[in-house]
Amino acid sequence: MNTIFRKSMLSVAGLAFAGGVFAGPIAAHANPVDAKPVAVTVQSAAPKPQGDQSHISLNDEQTANVKAIIAATKKAGLPERAAVISIATSLQESKLENLGHLGDMNDHDSLGLFQQRPSSGWGTPEQITDPEYSTTAFLKGLKQVDGWQDMALTDAAQTVQVSAYPDAYAQWEQQATDLVAQHWNS
Repeated sequence: MNTIFRKSMLSVAGLAFAGGVFAGPIAAHANPVDAKPVAVTVQSAAPKPQGDQSHISLNDEQTANVKAIIAATKKAGLPERAAVISIATSLQESKLENLGHLGDMNDHDSLGLFQQRPSSGWGTPEQITDPEYSTTAFLKGLKQVDGWQDMALTDAAQTVQVSAYPDAYAQWEQQATDLVAQHWNS
């Protein structure tokens, strides 16, 4: 039975080869007018934003903080995706405002662009309210997340921030992406 099966397969392979030899020269001289373009889908390396997106207008201070986050990301040798995650995180945490202590409205001892806490080891209040330092501290945490480059923005941000609202970061991805595209090379 194996011998018959093997001979049958060899016969089929031989016919396929012979068909290719004879059809090859014919196909090479076929009329190209009948050819139609083939659509090709190219996927972007960055994931698409998740869910409904939010947007705020930025003032000069907020724009300066965007530029500071991008500069710190470049200085750390990280790609644009890291800046997108950082800016989206800051949009959620502080609306890109470098917040000091808010008194009774303060969430524990959270400060700065990323609402980092001195009591959690992020740095001193002076350090945390320095945009370069706070961004570098956030990026240091991000680099420790295995696969952050390919994960959903909200998952990467949440792994670093450990927020009570883990899905909230996703709503800022499009604005963060647009801001990085606008300011990365400026």
